[in-house]
Amino acid sequence: MDLTGLQIILETISGVIWGPFVLIPLLLGTGLYLTIRLGGLQFIRLGSALRLGLLTRKDPGSDGDISQFQALTTALAATVGTGNIVGVATAIGIGGPGALFWMWVTGLLGMASKYSEAFLGVRFRTTDAAGEKSGGPQYYLERGIPGPFGKVLALSFAVFAVIACFGIGNMTQGNSIAQNLQSSFDVPTWITGIVLTVFAMVVLVGGIKSIGRVTAGFVPIMIIFYVLGALYILIANVGALPAAVAQIFSEAFTGTSAVGGFAGSAIIIAVQFGVARGIFSNESGMGSAAIAAAAAKTSHPVRQGLVSMTQTFIDTIIVVTCTGLVIVATGTWKQIDPETGEQISPALMTGAAFSHGLPGDWGHIIVTIGLVMFAASTILGWSYYGERNIERLLGRRAVMPFRIVFSLVVFVGCTVQLGVVWAFSDVMNGLMALPNLIGLLILSGLVARETKKYLDNDPKLRASRGEVESFMQGTPGWEEWKTQAIPVAGKR
Repeated sequence: MDLTGLQIILETISGVIWGPFVLIPLLLGTGLYLTIRLGGLQFIRLGSALRLGLLTRKDPGSDGDISQFQALTTALAATVGTGNIVGVATAIGIGGPGALFWMWVTGLLGMASKYSEAFLGVRFRTTDAAGEKSGGPQYYLERGIPGPFGKVLALSFAVFAVIACFGIGNMTQGNSIAQNLQSSFDVPTWITGIVLTVFAMVVLVGGIKSIGRVTAGFVPIMIIFYVLGALYILIANVGALPAAVAQIFSEAFTGTSAVGGFAGSAIIIAVQFGVARGIFSNESGMGSAAIAAAAAKTSHPVRQGLVSMTQTFIDTIIVVTCTGLVIVATGTWKQIDPETGEQISPALMTGAAFSHGLPGDWGHIIVTIGLVMFAASTILGWSYYGERNIERLLGRRAVMPFRIVFSLVVFVGCTVQLGVVWAFSDVMNGLMALPNLIGLLILSGLVARETKKYLDNDPKLRASRGEVESFMQGTPGWEEWKTQAIPVAGKR
């Protein structure tokens, strides 16, 4: 079988997994169910969570490897990537402006999923042979769900995550960087490959503490840089914003598609591509962010769960919204360049929108630099996800070889064509999400129970470590979490 045939098969499998009958209803259904069980926590506690994550940033004296803010930026590094630029454009290009509405819905419901998986990541984390915290679905699915079923789910997630990290978190990101730099600035792909490989190796060899320091300084800058460019365009086109917003809401329920000049439109297209690309962008329900959350210095799993929840808000409600509004407000969603009248592909729509909205070459430059920064940060975040799952499967001795191999594979991604890898990565990402979503539903009772107990005593998230110790004494699961002991099977 040639590569073209293999790619077609993988894309067919991906279409089923990410289609309207498997992951889309499971992701939305899980997010809705958790939203109800947690009492709309993502809406009620968002302000306190943003303050804790972005302003307070740390829990002094708490156990962990990195600060709460660094855990947040590491997760943001992994999720704010090409999906925020190319993924949004593709969703709108195929599903019409209404797809952005469904990306919002996915993000808002996904915040409950992101909270739950981050809570569980911290709640069931352990300490590896090097003294570093290790957690995520590869641990909480086994430690939280008694019997062989939990172990099967955990091992399945770990295997799929390791495979996926080399695709969506490595080669595809490197390829995006190399191709964009070659197209925009005539930088040879092999030079980009060498620079990225060295950069990755220098950062990754230092482990999560090194990754945390880099992302804490790098991620806020890249997001602000990109968002300011988008806001300039939206302000310059402020007269078109009301109509753009109205179009997004109205077409979310009519399914008008940009493809084929409105022919053959259906609401399912807007929903399918909005949800699929929304999840691709913010990764809520995939379980990946729980791995970064598990490394955080926090006095209680609820606190880090709420901080991690803000990652989906920042990714979808801020960055994705900026991209989507620029595309709709400038009219490039119709896939016709406003200046030349030429046809443009969905993958190039964001660049065309920014170029139309900013003077000179600034739009093109901002999108290119934004894509480079987003993709480079994704490599760092996903390297840590892969590392923790390798540690789960093969032990601590495999971590350093993994870091070196992961860095070297970046060069491969920069210098080869990756159609098959993109399709394979989509399949692996979907397979990662399945065991995690099943686990979230099974463990939802534990999450809701322990969340309520904590927030009844600290609704504003202002309690000191000593105060947390005081009001949590005698609570089921509290001593277990502090010692990271394997839990006794019981009521979930």
